[in-house]
Amino acid sequence: MNKRHLPDVANETHHENYAPIDWVGMGSIELPIMLRQSDGIYRIPARVDAKVSLDKTPSRGIHMSRLYLITQEILSKNEISLSLLGKVTDDFLSTHEDLSTQALVQVQFESPLLRKALKSSNQAWRSYPVILSSFNKEREKSYFVEAVVTYSSTCPASAALSRQLIQDGFKQQFENHSLDYDVIHSWLGTTRGIVATPHAQRSFARVKVEVSSKFNYSDLIDMVEEALQTAVQGAVKREDEQEFALRNGQNLMFCEDAARRVKKSLDGNLEIIDYVAEFSHVESLHPHNAVSHISKGKKLRSF
Repeated sequence: MNKRHLPDVANETHHENYAPIDWVGMGSIELPIMLRQSDGIYRIPARVDAKVSLDKTPSRGIHMSRLYLITQEILSKNEISLSLLGKVTDDFLSTHEDLSTQALVQVQFESPLLRKALKSSNQAWRSYPVILSSFNKEREKSYFVEAVVTYSSTCPASAALSRQLIQDGFKQQFENHSLDYDVIHSWLGTTRGIVATPHAQRSFARVKVEVSSKFNYSDLIDMVEEALQTAVQGAVKREDEQEFALRNGQNLMFCEDAARRVKKSLDGNLEIIDYVAEFSHVESLHPHNAVSHISKGKKLRSF
């Protein structure tokens, strides 16, 4: 029995009608990926963007199904890594030799990482939004890692204003009294002693870096958290919460300060070729956010 011929309008070619297109493909492909953790390899849900340029001929379209099948076959059966994404883009180009010179694959997922408490023996799972991507231009590949880190930021201006009120309260309480260490010590432990506290807010650092294929995304997360010192915590005991309060008090930050801290850390890492980052302090004083933006100044200037 003869195989029935099916029309393929994507292969229609009319040189006078079809101009080249920068990127064509699929966004948010549903796919389980294999992610290595400290205790093994797990399948977790992810969303994949798969794209190629349409530039060699004025063809009407690309071979969408080829991108989809390559993505399914490679990414669902192998441990996720930047080098694996590079192989995917090579295959994209191999199946579009007559159409494309550039390929892009991007994988977005939530990475679970086990984090130790600040003081106690507690541990807690945290989920970090991560995007891994590879860009391939005529077989020359670039690799990118993006992550979002949630941290606490205590306002330096509010802290200074609070300290002034505490000083004023101390003066009012003890100006006409002889100073007694035990009395002062006890008074400082009351709501009259610490009459004001600075405002703080949950904040977000979104960082994207260009790296080699051997770079591990968890290293970027560790780097940002170490620079900021106030990453949010999971399970805590009172000693952890007290340590967190101390870290906030010793690391007062405007969004500009957070940007400079992370910039210094990124600039000092030889594995990082380029970067862009944005810091959002979700204000508790205002109904708007305070935002800062940095970049190394090469190719990455925006997300």
